Amino acid sequence: MRLHVAELADIRERVLAGPGEPATAAQKAKGKLTVRERIDLLLDEGSFREVEPLRRHRATSFGLEAKKPYTDGVVTGWGTVEGRTVFVYAHDFRIFGGALGEAHATKIHKIMDMAIAAGAPLVSLNDGAGARIQEGVTALAGYGGIFQRNTKASGVIPQISVMLGPCAGGAAYSPALTDFVFMVRETSQMFITGPDVVRAVTGEEITQNGLGGADVHAETSGVAHFAYDDEETCLEEVRYLLSMLPSNNRENPPAHDCDDPLDRSGVALLDLVPVDGNRPYDMHQVIEEIVDDGDYLEVHERWARNIICALARLDGKVVGIVANQPQALAGVLDIEASEKAARFVQMCDAFNIPIVTLLDVPGFLPGVDQEHGGIIRHGAKLLYAYCNATVPRISLILRKAYGGAYIVMDSQSIGADLTYAWPTNEIAVMGAEGAANVIFRRQIAAAEDPEAMRARMVKEYKAELMHPYYAAERGLVDDVIDPTETRQVLIAGLAMLANKHADRPARKHGNPPQ
Repeated sequence: MRLHVAELADIRERVLAGPGEPATAAQKAKGKLTVRERIDLLLDEGSFREVEPLRRHRATSFGLEAKKPYTDGVVTGWGTVEGRTVFVYAHDFRIFGGALGEAHATKIHKIMDMAIAAGAPLVSLNDGAGARIQEGVTALAGYGGIFQRNTKASGVIPQISVMLGPCAGGAAYSPALTDFVFMVRETSQMFITGPDVVRAVTGEEITQNGLGGADVHAETSGVAHFAYDDEETCLEEVRYLLSMLPSNNRENPPAHDCDDPLDRSGVALLDLVPVDGNRPYDMHQVIEEIVDDGDYLEVHERWARNIICALARLDGKVVGIVANQPQALAGVLDIEASEKAARFVQMCDAFNIPIVTLLDVPGFLPGVDQEHGGIIRHGAKLLYAYCNATVPRISLILRKAYGGAYIVMDSQSIGADLTYAWPTNEIAVMGAEGAANVIFRRQIAAAEDPEAMRARMVKEYKAELMHPYYAAERGLVDDVIDPTETRQVLIAGLAMLANKHADRPARKHGNPPQ
Protein backbone atom coordinates (compact mmCIF):
# COMPACT_ATOMS: atom_id res chain seq x y z
CA MET A 1 0.00 0.00 0.00
CA ARG A 2 2.82 2.40 0.82
CA LEU A 3 4.26 1.85 -2.65
CA HIS A 4 0.89 2.63 -4.23
CA VAL A 5 0.47 5.73 -2.08
CA ALA A 6 3.97 6.89 -3.04
CA GLU A 7 3.14 6.40 -6.71
CA LEU A 8 -0.08 8.41 -6.26
CA ALA A 9 1.83 11.19 -4.52
CA ASP A 10 4.30 11.32 -7.42
CA ILE A 11 1.46 11.55 -9.97
CA ARG A 12 -0.27 14.30 -7.98
CA GLU A 13 2.97 16.22 -7.79
CA ARG A 14 3.28 16.04 -11.58
CA VAL A 15 -0.32 17.16 -11.97
CA LEU A 16 0.27 20.22 -9.81
CA ALA A 17 3.58 21.01 -11.53
CA GLY A 18 1.92 21.16 -14.93
CA PRO A 19 3.71 20.83 -18.26
CA GLY A 20 7.08 22.08 -17.05
CA GLU A 21 9.11 25.17 -16.37
CA PRO A 22 9.52 26.39 -20.00
CA ALA A 23 5.73 26.49 -20.50
CA THR A 24 5.29 28.27 -17.18
CA ALA A 25 8.00 30.78 -18.07
CA ALA A 26 6.27 31.48 -21.38
CA GLN A 27 2.99 32.08 -19.54
CA LYS A 28 4.69 34.46 -17.12
CA ALA A 29 6.42 36.29 -19.99
CA LYS A 30 2.97 37.26 -21.27
CA GLY A 31 2.17 38.84 -17.91
CA LYS A 32 -0.25 36.05 -17.01
CA LEU A 33 -0.60 33.90 -13.90
CA THR A 34 -0.71 30.12 -14.01
CA VAL A 35 -4.02 28.33 -13.76
CA ARG A 36 -3.53 27.27 -10.13
CA GLU A 37 -2.33 30.71 -9.05
CA ARG A 38 -5.59 32.10 -10.43
CA ILE A 39 -7.71 29.56 -8.59
CA ASP A 40 -5.84 30.30 -5.35
CA LEU A 41 -6.61 34.02 -5.73
CA LEU A 42 -10.28 33.38 -6.48
CA LEU A 43 -11.08 30.90 -3.71
CA ASP A 44 -10.60 30.91 0.05
CA GLU A 45 -7.19 29.60 1.04
CA GLY A 46 -6.99 25.81 1.06
CA SER A 47 -10.62 25.31 0.03
CA PHE A 48 -10.18 24.03 -3.54
CA ARG A 49 -11.15 20.42 -4.26
CA GLU A 50 -10.20 19.31 -7.76
CA VAL A 51 -12.34 17.03 -9.92
CA GLU A 52 -10.76 14.68 -12.47
CA PRO A 53 -7.16 15.92 -12.20
CA LEU A 54 -5.94 12.66 -13.78
CA ARG A 55 -8.11 12.95 -16.90
CA ARG A 56 -6.34 12.52 -20.25
CA HIS A 57 -7.57 12.72 -23.83
CA ARG A 58 -8.12 9.64 -26.01
CA ALA A 59 -7.30 11.20 -29.38
CA THR A 60 -4.78 9.42 -31.61
CA SER A 61 -4.52 11.68 -34.66
CA PHE A 62 -1.79 14.13 -35.72
CA GLY A 63 0.66 13.16 -32.99
CA LEU A 64 -1.71 13.59 -30.07
CA GLU A 65 -1.21 9.94 -29.06
CA ALA A 66 2.28 10.91 -27.87
CA LYS A 67 1.06 13.91 -25.85
CA LYS A 68 -1.34 12.99 -23.06
CA PRO A 69 -0.82 15.44 -20.18
CA TYR A 70 -2.88 15.19 -17.02
CA THR A 71 -5.91 17.55 -16.71
CA ASP A 72 -6.06 17.83 -20.54
CA GLY A 73 -5.65 21.59 -20.25
CA VAL A 74 -8.50 22.46 -17.89
CA VAL A 75 -8.63 22.42 -14.08
CA THR A 76 -12.08 21.87 -12.59
CA GLY A 77 -13.44 21.67 -9.07
CA TRP A 78 -15.05 23.58 -6.24
CA GLY A 79 -14.07 25.66 -3.23
CA THR A 80 -15.43 28.53 -1.19
CA VAL A 81 -15.57 32.32 -1.42
CA GLU A 82 -16.20 33.88 1.99
CA GLY A 83 -17.25 30.43 3.14
CA ARG A 84 -19.86 29.83 0.43
CA THR A 85 -19.45 27.07 -2.17
CA VAL A 86 -18.36 28.15 -5.66
CA PHE A 87 -17.58 25.90 -8.64
CA VAL A 88 -14.82 26.78 -11.07
CA TYR A 89 -13.21 25.63 -14.27
CA ALA A 90 -10.01 27.20 -15.53
CA HIS A 91 -8.16 26.72 -18.80
CA ASP A 92 -4.45 25.97 -18.62
CA PHE A 93 -2.92 27.73 -21.62
CA ARG A 94 0.34 25.86 -21.05
CA ILE A 95 -1.34 22.62 -22.22
CA PHE A 96 -2.44 22.65 -25.87
CA GLY A 97 -2.92 26.41 -25.56
CA GLY A 98 -5.99 25.72 -23.44
CA ALA A 99 -7.74 24.39 -26.56
CA LEU A 100 -10.91 22.41 -26.01
CA GLY A 101 -11.05 18.73 -26.95
CA GLU A 102 -13.44 15.91 -26.07
CA ALA A 103 -12.00 15.08 -22.62
CA HIS A 104 -11.49 18.76 -21.85
CA ALA A 105 -15.13 19.50 -22.69
CA THR A 106 -16.41 16.51 -20.73
CA LYS A 107 -14.70 17.83 -17.59
CA ILE A 108 -16.34 21.23 -18.05
CA HIS A 109 -19.75 19.62 -18.67
CA LYS A 110 -19.39 17.63 -15.46
CA ILE A 111 -18.50 20.60 -13.27
CA MET A 112 -21.33 22.66 -14.78
CA ASP A 113 -23.80 19.86 -14.02
CA MET A 114 -22.46 19.68 -10.47
CA ALA A 115 -22.88 23.44 -9.99
CA ILE A 116 -26.48 23.32 -11.20
CA ALA A 117 -27.28 20.31 -9.01
CA ALA A 118 -25.63 21.83 -5.94
CA GLY A 119 -27.18 25.26 -6.52
CA ALA A 120 -23.89 27.16 -6.35
CA PRO A 121 -22.28 29.85 -8.55
CA LEU A 122 -20.04 28.86 -11.47
CA VAL A 123 -16.93 30.86 -12.37
CA SER A 124 -15.00 30.16 -15.58
CA LEU A 125 -11.41 31.37 -15.89
CA ASN A 126 -10.99 31.57 -19.66
CA ASP A 127 -7.56 31.37 -21.28
CA GLY A 128 -7.93 29.13 -24.31
CA ALA A 129 -7.20 29.07 -28.01
CA GLY A 130 -10.60 27.73 -29.04
CA ALA A 131 -11.43 24.27 -30.38
CA ARG A 132 -8.66 21.65 -30.60
CA ILE A 133 -8.31 21.32 -34.36
CA GLN A 134 -6.74 17.85 -34.19
CA GLU A 135 -9.94 16.45 -32.65
CA GLY A 136 -12.24 17.87 -35.32
CA VAL A 137 -15.99 17.97 -34.86
CA THR A 138 -15.92 16.35 -31.40
CA ALA A 139 -14.38 19.56 -30.12
CA LEU A 140 -17.22 21.58 -31.64
CA ALA A 141 -19.74 19.25 -30.02
CA GLY A 142 -18.02 19.97 -26.72
CA TYR A 143 -18.79 23.67 -27.11
CA GLY A 144 -22.40 22.83 -27.88
CA GLY A 145 -22.65 21.01 -24.56
CA ILE A 146 -21.25 24.04 -22.74
CA PHE A 147 -23.73 26.41 -24.42
CA GLN A 148 -26.62 24.11 -23.60
CA ARG A 149 -25.63 24.06 -19.93
CA ASN A 150 -25.06 27.83 -19.85
CA THR A 151 -28.64 28.23 -20.99
CA LYS A 152 -29.96 25.62 -18.54
CA ALA A 153 -28.20 27.40 -15.67
CA SER A 154 -29.32 30.89 -16.73
CA GLY A 155 -31.35 32.48 -13.95
CA VAL A 156 -30.77 29.43 -11.75
CA ILE A 157 -27.20 29.96 -10.53
CA PRO A 158 -24.93 32.98 -11.03
CA GLN A 159 -22.51 32.43 -13.92
CA ILE A 160 -19.38 34.58 -14.15
CA SER A 161 -16.88 34.51 -17.02
CA VAL A 162 -13.40 35.85 -16.36
CA MET A 163 -11.41 36.48 -19.53
CA LEU A 164 -7.69 36.07 -18.80
CA GLY A 165 -6.43 35.31 -22.31
CA PRO A 166 -7.72 34.83 -25.84
CA CYS A 167 -11.28 33.69 -26.58
CA ALA A 168 -12.08 33.45 -30.28
CA GLY A 169 -14.71 32.03 -32.56
CA GLY A 170 -17.60 30.01 -31.17
CA ALA A 171 -15.90 29.90 -27.76
CA ALA A 172 -16.89 33.54 -27.24
CA TYR A 173 -20.57 32.62 -27.06
CA SER A 174 -20.26 30.92 -23.68
CA PRO A 175 -19.23 34.15 -21.89
CA ALA A 176 -21.98 35.98 -23.78
CA LEU A 177 -24.52 33.56 -22.27
CA THR A 178 -23.35 34.13 -18.70
CA ASP A 179 -24.46 36.81 -16.24
CA PHE A 180 -21.20 38.77 -15.95
CA VAL A 181 -18.01 39.08 -18.01
CA PHE A 182 -14.71 40.30 -16.54
CA MET A 183 -11.69 41.17 -18.71
CA VAL A 184 -8.05 42.11 -18.12
CA ARG A 185 -6.44 44.79 -20.26
CA GLU A 186 -3.71 43.82 -22.73
CA THR A 187 -3.88 40.07 -22.02
CA SER A 188 -7.52 39.15 -22.77
CA GLN A 189 -9.36 39.42 -26.08
CA MET A 190 -12.71 38.23 -27.42
CA PHE A 191 -13.80 38.14 -31.05
CA ILE A 192 -15.66 35.91 -33.47
CA THR A 193 -13.18 36.42 -36.32
CA GLY A 194 -9.63 37.58 -35.62
CA PRO A 195 -7.63 40.40 -37.18
CA ASP A 196 -6.23 38.16 -39.95
CA VAL A 197 -9.69 37.15 -41.14
CA VAL A 198 -10.92 40.74 -40.88
CA ARG A 199 -7.98 41.89 -42.98
CA ALA A 200 -8.56 39.18 -45.61
CA VAL A 201 -12.29 39.81 -45.92
CA THR A 202 -12.64 43.58 -45.46
CA GLY A 203 -9.12 44.91 -45.86
CA GLU A 204 -9.27 46.57 -42.44
CA GLU A 205 -6.05 46.62 -40.41
CA ILE A 206 -6.52 46.21 -36.66
CA THR A 207 -4.74 44.68 -33.67
CA GLN A 208 -6.18 41.99 -31.42
CA ASN A 209 -6.76 44.49 -28.61
CA GLY A 210 -8.20 47.02 -31.03
CA LEU A 211 -10.64 44.42 -32.30
CA GLY A 212 -11.65 42.67 -29.09
CA GLY A 213 -9.65 43.93 -26.11
CA ALA A 214 -10.97 44.74 -22.67
CA ASP A 215 -11.50 48.45 -23.28
CA VAL A 216 -13.31 47.82 -26.57
CA HIS A 217 -15.78 45.46 -24.92
CA ALA A 218 -16.15 47.60 -21.79
CA GLU A 219 -16.81 50.87 -23.67
CA THR A 220 -18.00 50.12 -27.20
CA SER A 221 -19.63 46.71 -27.56
CA GLY A 222 -20.92 46.27 -24.02
CA VAL A 223 -19.79 42.61 -24.00
CA ALA A 224 -17.65 43.10 -20.86
CA HIS A 225 -19.23 44.29 -17.62
CA PHE A 226 -15.90 44.94 -15.89
CA ALA A 227 -12.31 45.62 -17.06
CA TYR A 228 -9.19 45.76 -14.91
CA ASP A 229 -5.47 46.33 -15.32
CA ASP A 230 -4.24 43.10 -13.75
CA GLU A 231 -5.45 39.62 -12.85
CA GLU A 232 -5.08 40.09 -9.10
CA THR A 233 -7.47 43.07 -9.01
CA CYS A 234 -9.83 41.36 -11.42
CA LEU A 235 -10.15 38.20 -9.31
CA GLU A 236 -10.55 40.22 -6.12
CA GLU A 237 -13.49 42.03 -7.74
CA VAL A 238 -15.00 38.69 -8.77
CA ARG A 239 -14.96 37.72 -5.10
CA TYR A 240 -16.66 41.03 -4.23
CA LEU A 241 -19.36 40.47 -6.84
CA LEU A 242 -19.99 36.95 -5.51
CA SER A 243 -20.52 38.45 -2.04
CA MET A 244 -23.45 40.44 -3.49
CA LEU A 245 -25.15 37.48 -5.19
CA PRO A 246 -27.17 34.56 -3.81
CA SER A 247 -25.92 31.03 -4.41
CA ASN A 248 -28.98 30.30 -6.55
CA ASN A 249 -32.44 31.55 -7.47
CA ARG A 250 -34.05 29.91 -4.42
CA GLU A 251 -32.06 32.01 -1.97
CA ASN A 252 -31.72 35.69 -1.13
CA PRO A 253 -28.38 37.49 -1.43
CA PRO A 254 -26.27 37.34 1.73
CA ALA A 255 -27.07 40.11 4.22
CA HIS A 256 -24.32 41.82 6.20
CA ASP A 257 -24.40 43.66 9.51
CA CYS A 258 -24.78 47.37 8.86
CA ASP A 259 -23.00 50.02 10.92
CA ASP A 260 -24.37 52.86 8.78
CA PRO A 261 -27.39 54.29 10.71
CA LEU A 262 -30.77 53.58 9.15
CA ASP A 263 -31.96 57.08 9.97
CA ARG A 264 -28.82 58.85 8.76
CA SER A 265 -29.92 62.21 7.34
CA GLY A 266 -28.93 62.92 3.74
CA VAL A 267 -28.53 66.67 4.12
CA ALA A 268 -25.95 66.68 1.32
CA LEU A 269 -28.71 65.70 -1.14
CA LEU A 270 -30.23 69.17 -0.81
CA ASP A 271 -27.19 70.64 -2.53
CA LEU A 272 -26.24 67.79 -4.90
CA VAL A 273 -29.29 68.04 -7.18
CA PRO A 274 -29.96 71.46 -8.79
CA VAL A 275 -33.57 72.60 -8.89
CA ASP A 276 -33.10 73.78 -12.49
CA GLY A 277 -33.91 70.72 -14.58
CA ASN A 278 -31.50 71.80 -17.31
CA ARG A 279 -28.45 71.74 -15.04
CA PRO A 280 -26.50 68.46 -14.89
CA TYR A 281 -25.18 66.73 -11.79
CA ASP A 282 -23.50 63.42 -10.99
CA MET A 283 -26.00 60.73 -9.99
CA HIS A 284 -23.12 58.71 -8.53
CA GLN A 285 -22.96 61.20 -5.68
CA VAL A 286 -26.66 60.73 -4.97
CA ILE A 287 -26.22 56.96 -4.84
CA GLU A 288 -23.20 57.27 -2.53
CA GLU A 289 -25.22 59.41 -0.16
CA ILE A 290 -28.09 56.92 0.01
CA VAL A 291 -26.47 53.45 0.21
CA ASP A 292 -24.63 51.85 3.12
CA ASP A 293 -21.23 53.48 3.66
CA GLY A 294 -21.37 55.00 0.16
CA ASP A 295 -20.23 51.64 -1.24
CA TYR A 296 -21.56 50.13 -4.47
CA LEU A 297 -20.44 48.03 -7.43
CA GLU A 298 -21.31 49.56 -10.80
CA VAL A 299 -22.03 47.15 -13.65
CA HIS A 300 -21.13 48.22 -17.21
CA GLU A 301 -19.63 51.40 -15.79
CA ARG A 302 -18.13 52.59 -19.08
CA TRP A 303 -20.83 51.50 -21.53
CA ALA A 304 -24.06 53.47 -22.00
CA ARG A 305 -22.99 56.00 -19.37
CA ASN A 306 -26.35 57.81 -19.52
CA ILE A 307 -27.76 55.15 -17.21
CA ILE A 308 -26.23 53.67 -14.07
CA CYS A 309 -26.71 50.06 -12.98
CA ALA A 310 -25.19 49.11 -9.64
CA LEU A 311 -25.35 46.62 -6.80
CA ALA A 312 -25.30 48.12 -3.33
CA ARG A 313 -26.64 47.54 0.18
CA LEU A 314 -29.35 49.29 2.17
CA ASP A 315 -29.44 48.27 5.84
CA GLY A 316 -27.03 45.46 4.98
CA LYS A 317 -29.28 43.95 2.32
CA VAL A 318 -28.39 43.86 -1.37
CA VAL A 319 -30.35 46.00 -3.82
CA GLY A 320 -30.03 46.71 -7.51
CA ILE A 321 -30.02 50.39 -8.45
CA VAL A 322 -31.03 51.70 -11.88
CA ALA A 323 -30.55 55.45 -12.27
CA ASN A 324 -30.49 58.01 -15.05
CA GLN A 325 -27.20 59.93 -15.26
CA PRO A 326 -27.81 63.62 -16.12
CA GLN A 327 -24.08 64.11 -16.73
CA ALA A 328 -24.22 61.94 -19.87
CA LEU A 329 -26.66 62.84 -22.69
CA ALA A 330 -28.77 64.60 -20.02
CA GLY A 331 -29.80 61.14 -18.77
CA VAL A 332 -31.96 60.27 -21.79
CA LEU A 333 -32.79 56.68 -22.67
CA ASP A 334 -31.29 55.42 -25.92
CA ILE A 335 -30.73 52.01 -27.50
CA GLU A 336 -27.68 51.05 -25.46
CA ALA A 337 -29.02 52.41 -22.15
CA SER A 338 -32.25 50.48 -22.64
CA GLU A 339 -30.40 47.23 -23.32
CA LYS A 340 -28.03 47.74 -20.40
CA ALA A 341 -30.77 48.44 -17.89
CA ALA A 342 -33.07 45.70 -19.20
CA ARG A 343 -30.43 43.00 -18.74
CA PHE A 344 -29.61 44.30 -15.26
CA VAL A 345 -33.28 44.32 -14.20
CA GLN A 346 -33.66 40.75 -15.48
CA MET A 347 -30.59 39.64 -13.53
CA CYS A 348 -31.87 41.25 -10.33
CA ASP A 349 -35.27 39.64 -10.76
CA ALA A 350 -33.74 36.22 -11.44
CA PHE A 351 -31.68 36.32 -8.25
CA ASN A 352 -34.16 37.90 -5.81
CA ILE A 353 -32.49 41.31 -5.66
CA PRO A 354 -34.93 44.21 -4.99
CA ILE A 355 -34.74 47.06 -7.49
CA VAL A 356 -34.55 50.76 -6.64
CA THR A 357 -35.00 53.10 -9.63
CA LEU A 358 -33.89 56.74 -9.48
CA LEU A 359 -35.52 58.85 -12.20
CA ASP A 360 -34.33 62.05 -13.79
CA VAL A 361 -35.16 61.39 -17.43
CA PRO A 362 -36.13 63.91 -20.14
CA GLY A 363 -37.29 61.19 -22.55
CA PHE A 364 -35.90 58.95 -25.27
CA LEU A 365 -33.05 60.20 -27.43
CA PRO A 366 -34.45 61.61 -30.71
CA GLY A 367 -32.70 61.05 -34.02
CA VAL A 368 -32.74 59.14 -37.27
CA ASP A 369 -30.00 56.77 -36.09
CA GLN A 370 -32.00 55.86 -33.00
CA GLU A 371 -35.23 55.27 -34.92
CA HIS A 372 -33.55 53.27 -37.67
CA GLY A 373 -31.54 51.37 -35.07
CA GLY A 374 -34.75 50.13 -33.47
CA ILE A 375 -35.20 52.31 -30.39
CA ILE A 376 -38.81 51.10 -30.27
CA ARG A 377 -37.92 47.44 -29.80
CA HIS A 378 -34.85 48.16 -27.69
CA GLY A 379 -36.79 50.49 -25.40
CA ALA A 380 -39.45 47.81 -25.16
CA LYS A 381 -36.81 45.45 -23.70
CA LEU A 382 -36.55 47.65 -20.62
CA LEU A 383 -40.32 47.97 -20.40
CA TYR A 384 -40.70 44.19 -20.64
CA ALA A 385 -38.01 43.56 -18.02
CA TYR A 386 -39.67 45.83 -15.47
CA CYS A 387 -43.18 44.57 -16.16
CA ASN A 388 -41.97 40.97 -15.82
CA ALA A 389 -40.05 41.53 -12.56
CA THR A 390 -41.63 40.19 -9.37
CA VAL A 391 -39.00 41.32 -6.85
CA PRO A 392 -39.72 44.35 -4.63
CA ARG A 393 -39.56 47.51 -6.76
CA ILE A 394 -39.35 51.09 -5.51
CA SER A 395 -39.01 54.11 -7.78
CA LEU A 396 -38.01 57.63 -6.80
CA ILE A 397 -38.44 60.66 -9.07
CA LEU A 398 -35.79 63.28 -8.35
CA ARG A 399 -36.55 65.86 -11.06
CA LYS A 400 -37.75 65.25 -14.62
CA ALA A 401 -39.83 62.26 -15.69
CA TYR A 402 -41.19 62.94 -19.15
CA GLY A 403 -43.18 60.97 -21.67
CA GLY A 404 -42.69 57.30 -22.46
CA ALA A 405 -39.37 57.26 -20.61
CA TYR A 406 -41.23 58.02 -17.37
CA ILE A 407 -43.51 55.04 -17.93
CA VAL A 408 -40.65 52.69 -18.89
CA MET A 409 -38.50 53.60 -15.86
CA ASP A 410 -40.65 51.57 -13.44
CA SER A 411 -43.60 53.90 -13.02
CA GLN A 412 -46.47 52.92 -10.76
CA SER A 413 -48.57 52.10 -13.81
CA ILE A 414 -46.26 49.23 -14.85
CA GLY A 415 -46.07 47.69 -11.41
CA ALA A 416 -43.69 49.55 -9.09
CA ASP A 417 -44.68 48.60 -5.55
CA LEU A 418 -43.88 52.03 -4.13
CA THR A 419 -43.32 55.31 -5.96
CA TYR A 420 -41.88 58.36 -4.26
CA ALA A 421 -40.89 61.81 -5.51
CA TRP A 422 -38.84 64.72 -4.29
CA PRO A 423 -40.52 68.16 -4.18
CA THR A 424 -38.48 69.06 -7.29
CA ASN A 425 -40.26 66.45 -9.43
CA GLU A 426 -41.79 67.27 -12.81
CA ILE A 427 -43.89 64.43 -14.24
CA ALA A 428 -45.44 65.21 -17.60
CA VAL A 429 -45.95 64.11 -21.19
CA MET A 430 -43.16 66.48 -22.20
CA GLY A 431 -41.32 69.57 -20.98
CA ALA A 432 -43.35 72.70 -20.41
CA GLU A 433 -41.69 74.59 -23.29
CA GLY A 434 -42.53 71.88 -25.81
CA ALA A 435 -46.04 71.43 -24.44
CA ALA A 436 -46.76 75.16 -24.62
CA ASN A 437 -45.53 75.33 -28.20
CA VAL A 438 -48.02 72.61 -29.16
CA ILE A 439 -51.06 73.60 -27.11
CA PHE A 440 -50.82 77.37 -27.49
CA ARG A 441 -49.23 77.70 -30.91
CA ARG A 442 -52.09 79.81 -32.30
CA GLN A 443 -52.11 82.20 -29.36
CA ILE A 444 -48.34 82.54 -29.49
CA ALA A 445 -48.34 83.16 -33.26
CA ALA A 446 -51.11 85.78 -32.99
CA ALA A 447 -49.58 87.66 -30.05
CA GLU A 448 -47.92 91.05 -30.47
CA ASP A 449 -44.99 89.72 -28.44
CA PRO A 450 -44.76 85.97 -29.18
CA GLU A 451 -41.86 85.40 -26.77
CA ALA A 452 -43.66 87.04 -23.88
CA MET A 453 -46.80 85.05 -24.69
CA ARG A 454 -44.77 81.81 -24.89
CA ALA A 455 -43.19 82.52 -21.49
CA ARG A 456 -46.62 83.19 -20.00
CA MET A 457 -48.09 80.00 -21.45
CA VAL A 458 -45.11 77.94 -20.22
CA LYS A 459 -45.61 79.31 -16.73
CA GLU A 460 -49.34 78.60 -16.91
CA TYR A 461 -48.76 75.02 -18.11
CA LYS A 462 -46.27 74.35 -15.31
CA ALA A 463 -48.63 75.73 -12.69
CA GLU A 464 -51.56 73.69 -13.98
CA LEU A 465 -50.05 70.29 -14.90
CA MET A 466 -46.44 70.12 -13.72
CA HIS A 467 -46.41 71.25 -10.12
CA PRO A 468 -44.67 68.85 -7.70
CA TYR A 469 -47.89 67.51 -6.19
CA TYR A 470 -49.90 66.94 -9.37
CA ALA A 471 -49.11 63.21 -9.61
CA ALA A 472 -49.44 62.68 -5.86
CA GLU A 473 -52.89 64.26 -5.87
CA ARG A 474 -53.94 61.69 -8.47
CA GLY A 475 -52.44 58.69 -6.71
CA LEU A 476 -49.66 58.15 -9.25
CA VAL A 477 -47.02 58.86 -6.60
CA ASP A 478 -47.37 57.37 -3.12
CA ASP A 479 -45.74 60.31 -1.38
CA VAL A 480 -43.60 63.39 -1.92
CA ILE A 481 -40.67 63.10 0.49
CA ASP A 482 -37.97 65.30 1.96
CA PRO A 483 -34.74 64.40 0.10
CA THR A 484 -32.87 64.19 3.42
CA GLU A 485 -35.13 61.27 4.41
CA THR A 486 -34.55 59.26 1.22
CA ARG A 487 -32.38 56.58 2.83
CA GLN A 488 -34.77 55.79 5.66
CA VAL A 489 -37.82 55.87 3.37
CA LEU A 490 -36.23 53.37 0.99
CA ILE A 491 -35.10 51.07 3.81
CA ALA A 492 -38.56 51.13 5.40
CA GLY A 493 -40.21 50.37 2.07
CA LEU A 494 -37.87 47.48 1.33
CA ALA A 495 -38.43 46.04 4.81
CA MET A 496 -42.20 46.10 4.23
CA LEU A 497 -41.75 44.38 0.86
CA ALA A 498 -39.26 41.76 2.09
CA ASN A 499 -41.81 38.94 1.90
CA LYS A 500 -43.47 40.08 -1.31
CA HIS A 501 -44.91 37.25 -3.38
CA ALA A 502 -46.23 37.60 -6.91
CA ASP A 503 -47.73 34.77 -8.94
CA ARG A 504 -46.71 34.57 -12.56
CA PRO A 505 -49.24 33.63 -15.25
CA ALA A 506 -49.10 30.01 -16.41
CA ARG A 507 -46.95 29.91 -19.55
CA LYS A 508 -43.92 28.17 -20.94
CA HIS A 509 -42.06 31.48 -21.21
CA GLY A 510 -42.63 34.97 -22.52
CA ASN A 511 -41.54 36.28 -25.90
CA PRO A 512 -39.53 39.41 -25.05
CA PRO A 513 -38.75 42.01 -27.72
CA GLN A 514 -35.46 41.45 -29.52
